[in-house]
Amino acid sequence: MNVNELTLRISDAERAELADLADATASTPEALALEAVRAHLRRERDRVGAEAARLAERHAGLLNRLGQ
Repeated sequence: MNVNELTLRISDAERAELADLADATASTPEALALEAVRAHLRRERDRVGAEAARLAERHAGLLNRLGQ
């Protein structure tokens, strides 16, 4: 697995809150931020996939005609 680095600019208050949460959960700020990004990607992938399926169903006739 390739690993890439990403820099996020957050406020001092957000950094403090992240550090507090990391301490409270025996984690690291980096691990919490990574999990937040992964959770967001999962939600968006599901949302976009559901919308694509809805549109495909709604326009099935047109898509079928275009494929002929």
